[in-house]
Amino acid sequence: MGRVDGKVAFVTGAARGQGRSHAVRLAEEGADIIAVDICHDLESLKYSLASPEDLKETVRLVEATGSRIIAEQADVREPAQLKSALERGISELGKLDIVVAQAGIIGQKAEPEQQVQAWTDVMGTNFVGVLNAVHTALPHLGEDASIVVTGSTAAMMITRPMQQTGTDLGGVAYMVAKQLLSQFIHELATHLAPRRIRANVVHPTNVNTPMLHADPMIRSFRPDLAEPKWEDAVQAFPVQQAMPVPYVEPVDISNAVLFLASDEARYVTGVQLRVDAGGYLKWYDYHA
Repeated sequence: MGRVDGKVAFVTGAARGQGRSHAVRLAEEGADIIAVDICHDLESLKYSLASPEDLKETVRLVEATGSRIIAEQADVREPAQLKSALERGISELGKLDIVVAQAGIIGQKAEPEQQVQAWTDVMGTNFVGVLNAVHTALPHLGEDASIVVTGSTAAMMITRPMQQTGTDLGGVAYMVAKQLLSQFIHELATHLAPRRIRANVVHPTNVNTPMLHADPMIRSFRPDLAEPKWEDAVQAFPVQQAMPVPYVEPVDISNAVLFLASDEARYVTGVQLRVDAGGYLKWYDYHA
């Protein structure tokens, strides 16, 4: 018997990266999946998002575990799209027990004329998109349901992002959105506790996904180089973590999501869980 056997999980951003990993890991432990992803690029971003083919691959991987999956293209910024996808999934799978609000983008290094749009797209996806996913799901959740959202260690580190990143509004928006959703989940967990619905945040450090490999991210880690490559960025990654690793794998985050979604965490709510290889500890010691 799996750790989430018989449960149904709603996963946003499920076409690749962490979202796909979460969907597959939950499916391996017995959950059926309702998966959504935007599956098209945004003009303000300087890297490609997932494709419809990526979402089809997630479907294949989940079905290979023996679990069922309903997958649709949907933009988390659009509540009507989420509502349609979720209601279709529930109609076919019968219920909803778990929400994993994973969909996220980063708008670093946008062109000057796209700076404001990058801010809007990142805030709309990483913060408003989480609110949309959670509030679309809430009417369908009962006792012992679990809400898990993806934050970032950036949200745990008190910084002055405008001074740190200058006019890079898309980069600033990422940090601000993650800080806001952390506060949102704290308040939501308090509100939902009497209903025995739990809400928690997982805060990853660098995760080995397409976002980490994107050119804007690489340039942010190696601004000293005119044309940095992945290998150059990897050399800079370990300085962020106390443990001697450049990044963690998606499954490392998925295992935390699985725990929080399972009955093993039935009394765990309002937690800000860092899976960061000691990144926060290193930052704290440096700034103490």
